[in-house]
Amino acid sequence: MTTQEVATRLHELCLQGQFATAQTELYAETATSTESNMQGGRETASGIAAIQEKGAKFQSMIVEMHSSYTTEPKVFGKYIFMEMGMDVTMQGMGRMYMVEMCKYEVKEGKIVSEEFFY
Repeated sequence: MTTQEVATRLHELCLQGQFATAQTELYAETATSTESNMQGGRETASGIAAIQEKGAKFQSMIVEMHSSYTTEPKVFGKYIFMEMGMDVTMQGMGRMYMVEMCKYEVKEGKIVSEEFFY
């Protein structure tokens, strides 16, 4: 797959809330995922199993998803950029509106890294 084809499929799956399917279908086995932690630093999960575990943990904390969106992806060379947002009620944190910029790197037709900026 080209980077544009990966971007198109990723966007389609994100719009449907099929994040686990996107990871299984589009990610390299050795992919990494980096994002901010609650202490203000950055954390990286390495390998598809760790990424899926991180995603499942986040999903388990959602009490109610009120709405969400994903912008059309922008491809720049081997990178994909998309904005995602959600209005969500989280366990122990109440209702909040989250917005993030997502950056994905593609090599040999697979996502090898994702990075989220809040």
